[in-house]
Amino acid sequence: MASEQQRQGSVLTGIGYQESLRLRWGSSRMSTQNYQHFNWGTSHAEEDEKGGSEPTRELRSTPLTMAQKRDLWQVQQMQVPAQISGGSWKHKRTKYVRKFKSDLREFLYFFSLWGKTLQKIGGNFGGGVQSYFFFLRFLVILNFFSFLLLGGFVLIPNIIFRSVGTEVGNITGDKECMQYNPNPQGLVVFYEFFIHLLSGTGFMEYSYMFYGYYNNTVVQDDNFSYNIPLAYLFTAVFYFAFCLLCIIVRMGKAAQVAVTTGGSSVSNYSMTVFTGWDYGCLGNKATKLKQRNIYYQLQVDLEEERLKKHAASLTLCSKVILYSLRVLMFLVAAGLIGAAIFAIKIATEFSQGNSEVQGILGLFYEYLPSIVITSGNFLVPLLCDQIALIEKYPPGATVIMALLRAVILRLISLGILLYTLWDQITCGGDKEECKPCQYNHTVYPCWETRVGQEMYKLALFDLLVNIALLVLVEFPRRMVVDNWSCKLSKWVGRQEFVVPSNVLGLVYGQTVVWTGALFCPLLPLINTVKFVILFYCKKITLFYNCRPAVRTFRSTTSAFFFLAVLLFGWILALVVMIYSLAVIHPSQACGPFRNLPRMWQTVPNSFYNLSKVTQDFLFFIGSQAFSIPLFALSCVVLCYITALASIYGKSVALLRAQLKLVGRDKQFLVKQIETMKLLTQQQNEGEQE
Repeated sequence: MASEQQRQGSVLTGIGYQESLRLRWGSSRMSTQNYQHFNWGTSHAEEDEKGGSEPTRELRSTPLTMAQKRDLWQVQQMQVPAQISGGSWKHKRTKYVRKFKSDLREFLYFFSLWGKTLQKIGGNFGGGVQSYFFFLRFLVILNFFSFLLLGGFVLIPNIIFRSVGTEVGNITGDKECMQYNPNPQGLVVFYEFFIHLLSGTGFMEYSYMFYGYYNNTVVQDDNFSYNIPLAYLFTAVFYFAFCLLCIIVRMGKAAQVAVTTGGSSVSNYSMTVFTGWDYGCLGNKATKLKQRNIYYQLQVDLEEERLKKHAASLTLCSKVILYSLRVLMFLVAAGLIGAAIFAIKIATEFSQGNSEVQGILGLFYEYLPSIVITSGNFLVPLLCDQIALIEKYPPGATVIMALLRAVILRLISLGILLYTLWDQITCGGDKEECKPCQYNHTVYPCWETRVGQEMYKLALFDLLVNIALLVLVEFPRRMVVDNWSCKLSKWVGRQEFVVPSNVLGLVYGQTVVWTGALFCPLLPLINTVKFVILFYCKKITLFYNCRPAVRTFRSTTSAFFFLAVLLFGWILALVVMIYSLAVIHPSQACGPFRNLPRMWQTVPNSFYNLSKVTQDFLFFIGSQAFSIPLFALSCVVLCYITALASIYGKSVALLRAQLKLVGRDKQFLVKQIETMKLLTQQQNEGEQE
């Protein structure tokens, strides 16, 4: 008994490594009678019937040290074959399934895009910067699969059936509306090929890049029929639906991670400390990266708690001053956004009014809206970031406020550009001027291609600006800061990787692609290549030109908010597509809908060519007899899910409250133990004296 107490005392007090090692070796030779509270009698079959391992559960609840529990578990594993002759099939199946899932996860991680690079970024710059690159990788994959969708149902059929099939609809328009010749006449100067490549005109305009080159034919055979206008329309609709589905699934996963990690609650400390380590890290490099990542997470938590305490300690006068300052800064930010929007409108009108100018000056006029939009999107968010710092929000709220202001600017600027274009396409409401063709055919003989060219120029110019900033601004700044020791270079310092403005650049670029995909089907492919180049440019500038951020923020909430901002861009592009399909008259000289009054008219025309059974079935789906019961069932399911989520939310809140109480109890017990130790030490010192 005395030896047993000595062994336990050596473990509890940690007296010497040799004594602890002797305990671990000696405990493996101990008989089971030393642990009378542990039940060894449960057979392996009974464990499967109960759906779990009862001895393992009882071992977890036994008040022993980890070394003793490990030795007891080894003894248990040695005794299991002695109780049964053969292993349990269910137990083996569960074990093999878990091993297969683990191996499959490791295999997929090996082939994941930029996996090691993202791990390195997270370890050196924190989860906030890492979430930007995760978001960029998601957009690369989304654009690539979108191109496969558009290429498989629109591009490849048009290449195959280019010279076969019959045209859809009847040619009833004015001959003046049919005049459209985008190919350049006569000899072309060599530098004009470069201008055409940048502006999307000339040889680029009448190609598979833009809407005007696609046929309006239907290919029919005895056992095969392919309607190119219908395929063009439905592919665009399914493309938008596919992107929405991907965003919603990604948002669901991000929200689940945010809820699981506790958001900004105090329990996040315990989860980071006790469950944050990745035991699959191999090597010093991976270990150091993971240590830095956890360090940044704890830094974010401590910064948020410090700001919360500071906000709680403010007096009434300080709060009035702070809120007044925030209102003033809000008005300043709104004024900057309004000025940028007005400049974009003026530049677009000027550019469209001088569209006939040729040469380098004409190229400058064509890119003038893109230049003004990019300049506004670069300067105004920088000022808004400084305004957000003055407002003294917490790190997460600062990122969200900067994102909201920048997204309002970027999306409204794109909306103003499209509104100005459509105002000129529809003659500004002047019906007499647009009466022959229902659109301004003199300036825009193929207006869909013109809109596609504008989106193409915006996407291309955005990439060129990012490359120019890397070469002409970011690298020279780093060289000046590293090699000069003057006060100005020290004050400027290395740049920080500002996540909000970079995320808004991605959202803006993706919104441009969604807006122009109907008029430029190859735009998703261009955007895939653009984002891949952008990934490596941002990676280079991050590791060579940037320093770790002074104020970090939580990556779980930011990832969800990035996707929510992206959803706003998708909604804007959806409005553009609906307006183009249902309101504006299609061009009569180009495109797959050239002989139709509206693009959507191809759907009812194709519907009446279906069989009688198919028509009746589709009519039933669209009737009240089907839609009303479906709506009622959806409401019932939605109410059930809402009630279930409310119950789970209350349960989670109660569990968190219980965890806080348990934590306070433990703190109280620790204080009592420390008090008892002090009293014991004082008594021992008194007895010795």
